[in-house]
Amino acid sequence: MNQEDSHLLLPVDSAWLALERPENPMTITVMLRVDGLTEPRLREFLAVYWLAWQRFRYVPVQRSPGWWWQEDTVFDLRHHLQVAREPFTHAQLQDWVSARLNQPLPAYRPLWKFWLAPHAEGGAALILRMHHCYADGLSLLGVFERICPPSPRQLPAIYGSAEQADVKRWGMAAGAWLKELIGEEVAAASGARAGSTDGPAEGASGSREGAGRVLERFAQSGLKLVNEVSQFLIEPEDSPSSLRRPLLGRRQCCWSEPIALERFRQVASATGVTINDVLLSCVAAAVRKQLAAGPTDLDEAVLHAAVPVDIRGQLPAGIKPEPGALGNCFGTVFVPLPVDGESSLERLFRIKHETRRLKKSWQPGIAWGLTASASLVPEPWREPVADVFYRKASAVVSNVPGSREERFLAGCRITEQMFWVPQAGDIGLGVSIVSYAGRVQFGVVADEAVLGAPSQFLTDCLEELAALGS
Repeated sequence: MNQEDSHLLLPVDSAWLALERPENPMTITVMLRVDGLTEPRLREFLAVYWLAWQRFRYVPVQRSPGWWWQEDTVFDLRHHLQVAREPFTHAQLQDWVSARLNQPLPAYRPLWKFWLAPHAEGGAALILRMHHCYADGLSLLGVFERICPPSPRQLPAIYGSAEQADVKRWGMAAGAWLKELIGEEVAAASGARAGSTDGPAEGASGSREGAGRVLERFAQSGLKLVNEVSQFLIEPEDSPSSLRRPLLGRRQCCWSEPIALERFRQVASATGVTINDVLLSCVAAAVRKQLAAGPTDLDEAVLHAAVPVDIRGQLPAGIKPEPGALGNCFGTVFVPLPVDGESSLERLFRIKHETRRLKKSWQPGIAWGLTASASLVPEPWREPVADVFYRKASAVVSNVPGSREERFLAGCRITEQMFWVPQAGDIGLGVSIVSYAGRVQFGVVADEAVLGAPSQFLTDCLEELAALGS
C-alpha cells in the first residue's frame, strides 16, 4: 500500500461504515435552493472549490487493520454530478428528492454525489448525498460556509484541506477526553491547594491532608464516570410502537416552508427555555399524535429522541479539529419524549428539565467513545454495540445552526438550506431542523414501514409550534 495515496480512517469516521445496513444507509442528504444556478456554473464551482478537499477524491476501502482512504485514480466529476432538466412542481420535487434518498451510491467510487434540478418551481434545487464517514452535519456545513461567501462578488478566500493519516492524533483526543472527564476535579483540587494563601505553609501533615483531598476527589470523579456509564447502559429500551417496526429500506422525505427564527425566540423567551427545547417539544407532540392513533398506552410508553451533540468545543486545545476539517466529532444524548404530557406547556417544561440534566452529564462523551469502538470490535459484536444506542430511541432529532446571513454559491443566491439525517440501527424516523439567514426549516425523513406519510408528522410539528406561540 502506498502511503502517498492511502490513509487510515479515524475510528470515529470508520464507525459509520461498520454500522451500515442495507435497509438503513449511513448517508447525509443536503438540499440547497439556489437562484439561477446552471450546470456549467456548478461544474466549474465543484472542480475548483469542492474538490479542494482531498478527501472528496478518496473512496473508503476495507483492508487490514481497518478502513483506509484510497485515492480514486480514475476520478471523474461526471460520475458525481447528474442534472435533471425537466421542470418540477413542489410535489414533484419532493418525490424526486425522496427517490434520490433511496438511490445507492456505488461503493467503488467516492461516496458522494450531487444532483441539480435547475428548472424546479421556486428556484434551482441542488441535492447532495454523502456517506457519514466523510463528515458530520456541522463539518459539512462548515465546508459550505467556506466556499459560499456572503456576497456574489466575493470569492472564497480560504478553502480546501489535504488528507492526512491522523490516527495518533485521534488516540490523543480520546485519551485527553477521558482525562478531562476523570481528572477535572483532581486538577481543581490540586490547583486550589497549590494556590492557597489562607494560612501558613503546610507541613508534612498538611501535605498529607491535601493529597488525601485530591485522592478523594479523584475517587469521586471515577465513581461518577462509572455511574454515568452504568446509567447510560441500563437506560430502558423504547416501548414497542408503530415507530419501532422492521424497516423496509424505502424512505420518503418532506420539508416545511421557511419559518422566522424570531417565532422560536419569542416562545423560548416567554417560557424561559432554549430554542432547542421548543424544537424538541414540537417533535414530542407529533410523536404523541402518531402513537395516539395506535394501541400504544401513552401513560406507560417510554420513548426517546437520539439528539447529536457537538463536542468540538469541549475537546482540549490542540486536539480540536482544525476549522474547515472534515470528519465526525459529536456525541449523542437520549432525550425522553414526554408523550404522556397532556398540554403543550407540560411537554415543553419536561423537555427543559431533561435537557438540563443531560447537559450536565457525560453522556455525549460516552456515546462518542462507544460509537468510535464500533469499527474496532469484531464484526459479531458490532450489533450489540449498536443496540446499546439504537434500541434506546425511536427517532433521531438533529438541530444544526446554518449561516446567519445569506450565502452565494457560484455567484447565485442560496435561498434555502435543508438536510436530512441518517437513522442508524432499527430507527426509521429522522427529524432535522436547520436555521439559515434568520429562518428555520423542519425536515422529516421516514421509512415507509414507520410513516407512510411523513407530511402529516411535519404538519403536527408546525401545529405544536403555533400552539406554543399562541
